[in-house]
Amino acid sequence: MAHVSHKLKNAVEGALAGGGDPATSPLYVFGPFLKLIVVAGVAQVTFGASVWMVIITIAVVSAMYRLVMRWVTDGSGGSGLSEEEFGGWAVKVNAAITFIEYTLTFLVSMSAMVTFIADRLPFLNNQFLWMQNRTVLAIALSVLTGWLVNRGPKVAARAFGPATAGVLLLLWIMIIATIWRNGFHLPDFNLQAFQPGFIGFTINGYARILAVMTGIEVFANLVAAYDGTPAQKSKKAFNSLLIIMGTTAATMLIVGPAIFQLSDPTDPHVSVFTQTMDLLLPDPLPYVGTIVGIAVLMSASAASAQGLQNLALGLYERHYIPRYMGERNEFEVADKPVWLEISIVAICFALFGTHEETYLALYAAGVFILLSMTAWAVTKRLVNMMREEFSLGRLFLIIGTVASALLTTGATGIIFYERFFEGAWTYFVFIPVLYAGFSYFRRQMGRPSPEMEYLGMLDAAQLAGFGFGQYAKAEGESGNGEPALDVTWQPEPKEFSTWRKDRISIRRVVVPLDGSTHAAKALPVAKLVCRTMGATLHLLSSVKNQTPEQMEQFEEKAHGRSIYLQKLSEVLESEGYKTSFAVRSGFLADVTADYVEAHDIDLVILSTHGKSGEKNWQRGGVTRKLVQKIWKPILMVQAMPDKVHTLPALKHILVALDGSLYSERTLPYARALAKAFRSDIYLLSVPAVPSAADYRAPAEYLETLRENKDANMRKFLHAVARSLRKEGLRVLTLVTGSIPAKTVVDVSKEKHIDLIMLTSRGRGGLKLLFMGSVADQVIEGADCMVFIMPIPDENDTQSA
Repeated sequence: MAHVSHKLKNAVEGALAGGGDPATSPLYVFGPFLKLIVVAGVAQVTFGASVWMVIITIAVVSAMYRLVMRWVTDGSGGSGLSEEEFGGWAVKVNAAITFIEYTLTFLVSMSAMVTFIADRLPFLNNQFLWMQNRTVLAIALSVLTGWLVNRGPKVAARAFGPATAGVLLLLWIMIIATIWRNGFHLPDFNLQAFQPGFIGFTINGYARILAVMTGIEVFANLVAAYDGTPAQKSKKAFNSLLIIMGTTAATMLIVGPAIFQLSDPTDPHVSVFTQTMDLLLPDPLPYVGTIVGIAVLMSASAASAQGLQNLALGLYERHYIPRYMGERNEFEVADKPVWLEISIVAICFALFGTHEETYLALYAAGVFILLSMTAWAVTKRLVNMMREEFSLGRLFLIIGTVASALLTTGATGIIFYERFFEGAWTYFVFIPVLYAGFSYFRRQMGRPSPEMEYLGMLDAAQLAGFGFGQYAKAEGESGNGEPALDVTWQPEPKEFSTWRKDRISIRRVVVPLDGSTHAAKALPVAKLVCRTMGATLHLLSSVKNQTPEQMEQFEEKAHGRSIYLQKLSEVLESEGYKTSFAVRSGFLADVTADYVEAHDIDLVILSTHGKSGEKNWQRGGVTRKLVQKIWKPILMVQAMPDKVHTLPALKHILVALDGSLYSERTLPYARALAKAFRSDIYLLSVPAVPSAADYRAPAEYLETLRENKDANMRKFLHAVARSLRKEGLRVLTLVTGSIPAKTVVDVSKEKHIDLIMLTSRGRGGLKLLFMGSVADQVIEGADCMVFIMPIPDENDTQSA
């Protein structure tokens, strides 16, 4: 099959990629919780009730995210759904909270990491001048982390997955050890916890351990990073969530009581989790657990800084922050937002210390604001669906989501009520200030063009990627610090753009044949591709189903077609090709679609003339039907009757791009083919040119608008070209024309193009090209081969 590296293939990979933050929460949430109820002397009554309330919250919110993952398969998750349902104000609110949450992620992760280190090195709790040694260490490590991140390191991405696996393994070892030592015991749900004198501690304890919910949103962001159809992606993402949150819930229910029984929360020198590890696990496992915890918490700190970099790039492109905050350094990353974050972190550590409980209230508050917005957005979406079509199932879903919305909103209220004077009040200052700042710069800088809006979302949504915007080193990367992972997000539709990381290998090629000489003219190209790429060549033919009275004729025709393919296969094998052949009953397009799926075919190659010598594409034949039926690329060979077909040179490849994610789907194939055949790549964009009918504006304004659109598309193409050139390819960019089909055909002839590459669907200036009608014109007018990458309609895949 076509092997695409760095895509998440299953739920376990997704859990390791995005589960670091929620998986580490049990390492630090018990300390503040137990200190509250133990010192108050109410732990025997309230402990179990608080824990069970959190478990119920985890279950309800997880169920709600199942719907989010079904509806939003683009990587924007709950935030994207909120923006769709509530409008533009949600963009700025989400950005403001995200900025705060990234800073708090850094604060909590770094504080918890220093606590783990101090558990083993007690002298860090001693004073140095006016602060503890651990504070000096935390500030130093924060500066080091910021410096490394601003140099475009890959440390976080390399460590995050293995460290998350280590934390999951550690938690399950703790669960098994607890059961082995104490038996299987769940915490009591004592109703006395809700009586006067206890309920305050029960609710306050609940608020303190709600931090276990931090990071749950990342699994909705990761949906687009999985392989498969949208329905398959959402299912895998939800299973990843279940792995992480299930582990967290099991730890809370089984290890939680052991931490309560074995640890001393009043000990200021050793955390309760480390105390419990030391008592439950044999040496050297407690020390290994400490190392694993330090690694994943350090990775989480670096990931939050990288996420902030990408958020700043996106906000700058969308004109929400000033230019200097979005400028890239020599390593192609925005370093100023990171230094701003590090400065804030250092000041907080110096003034308030490095105990994670100081920042957990703020951390959980922001998370639950976002969860509440998501829950109400889900409810609003379901209500709108119910208005269109009533069903009992939707009614039950609405009841469930209303309960989820009330629960998350109630939890938000509890956090703010219980922890208001411990820092939660700052949200009432920071969010309005950031919101006003974003609005001010948007007004001052003006609304960006649609292309720049897209580019801004491209950068901003990297925060939704693996491990909150980490970078991963892709095979063949030049290693000069440019991010290899480019997680992209655009308004409609949104999705991850991972072409820089996707590595395509073509191993199986199929050529549909109907016995005609026109169809067989695809074979020279198929032979060239298979020889160059080392692929197996599958020969496929079909015979239409017949009535029972015509079965003898059917069998005779099928036998003749089989002999034809067998002889052709023998000739090809004598020339050194690996082949396979098959004859199926049915229409050729249907047979080919089934065969592609059953045999993991990577590329379909066929003639556009079909069986009669006429252009079968225009007659609604095999090619057009295949574009609607399969999601694998199709290479069409122009089988001119008077043209002698020899092995083509494939020296020049033209890739049509419009700035959309759909059009980018051809880029991994263009790169693979260009490397295999040492081809030049031409990147072409046809800008959408506004007319006087579209805008009631002076001609000068329209001319300026045209120039801006050209400049923005050039910037986009140059960014793509820069990435391709770093892999040793020769790339040229063109922004020209106004009529998509004519421009593509004219450029292909002018530049002596051997292969045109485009997708079957898209947005922007080439909108009609990718919707089909102009594709007819390109195929009809081009003298060269045409490569089409079909993009499935998500509405057709929801049932997959």
